[in-house]
Amino acid sequence: MDRCVVLVDAGYLLGAAASLLAGEPARSRITVDHTALIQGLRERAEADTEQPLLRIYWFDGAPDRVPQPEHRRLRVMPRVTVRLGALTRSDGRWAQKGVDAAMHAELTELARNRACSDVVLVTGDGDLLPGLMSAKEHGVAVHLWAVQAADGDYNQSEDLVAEADERRVLDRAWITKAVRAKDTGGVCPPPPAPRPEIAAILSAPLPEAALAASAERASEAQAAAARNGTGVPPADEAVPHPQPGPAHKGVPTPKDLASLRAPGTQTAQHPVPQPAGNATLRWSSDKGWVERQGPLGEPSETASLPTLAQLTSAEQRWADREEDITTVGGDPFEVGQVFARRWMERLPETVHLQKLSTMYPRIPHRIDGELLRYAARFGLLAHKDDQIDEHDRYAIRAGFWREIDVRAAAEHAPAGE
Repeated sequence: MDRCVVLVDAGYLLGAAASLLAGEPARSRITVDHTALIQGLRERAEADTEQPLLRIYWFDGAPDRVPQPEHRRLRVMPRVTVRLGALTRSDGRWAQKGVDAAMHAELTELARNRACSDVVLVTGDGDLLPGLMSAKEHGVAVHLWAVQAADGDYNQSEDLVAEADERRVLDRAWITKAVRAKDTGGVCPPPPAPRPEIAAILSAPLPEAALAASAERASEAQAAAARNGTGVPPADEAVPHPQPGPAHKGVPTPKDLASLRAPGTQTAQHPVPQPAGNATLRWSSDKGWVERQGPLGEPSETASLPTLAQLTSAEQRWADREEDITTVGGDPFEVGQVFARRWMERLPETVHLQKLSTMYPRIPHRIDGELLRYAARFGLLAHKDDQIDEHDRYAIRAGFWREIDVRAAAEHAPAGE
């Protein structure tokens, strides 16, 4: 069959590009325009092989083989197929598992079935040598492409270079059409600046009521230790001793906040303190708390708030998926904004927005659960315990409330402003 196929080892291509442009192979040091990169690969392959393109196979690693945002965008592009291996962390470094085997299997199968006349390999791994030799035995011309090495030397297996029918180098000029180094202002990238909303959450003072509850828990742990005769609280009961005074900093749990709403919490002698300054608390309702009957249960007026799924038609759901894949990145703050924007745009009545605003800073449980499930699509899960990282949860909810605040402010703004 007179057509060409491109097999791309993304780890090699982007790692070598990062070394060339940023001085180290960390892919976090570069920004990639995947649309331009795929178009460049297609044009270059068709020009070099003088054959029309059948397909580009993009081989990459992902934690638990869960597609990341870039994989979601790539796999809906025309003539692109994404194959994912595992991405594991060992000795503080990420390593791909199964990518070479998948490339070998695909290369061998394409050649055996005579699906193409030319194969372009963008890789440097010598483990593909048996597959390359098998493809040649089936009459397929093998073109090996390298990324220009930062030190001017080979960054490919010499055995691969020796066995390939043709070899080309993707130089700096070609790479920079789709890849650029991030401006870090130095050799080591600075830590990302925290968003003000998240910083406010983390710096909020722990209310006095929560401190009292924490002290009570600490006393119970000490009592349990005394009963055990060890003098040391059991691991599952150990609680840090609270430090009295306004200098104490901490993040209240949902139960701490719930205690502020409990009857008898606020008295004339001990009024409920409010967070100082601009500190804001964006806590989801705790499931057990919401379902509990009585004064701590979810207010009846918010139980009627519709979820995004209830407001979304089948056509809108399809359009949402397309937008998620093509335009929405994996930034947690942005994810929260997108979810809130869709929810507000589809509300049949603005009264629902007003009801939600009265719940600030607590997102009703049903909506919050839906928000976090939506965020999980973007690879934000910590895969060991299948939960979203705590800092990401702050950012997701901060983005949600920021979008709600903007719309609510617009609703209340006088006409003409």
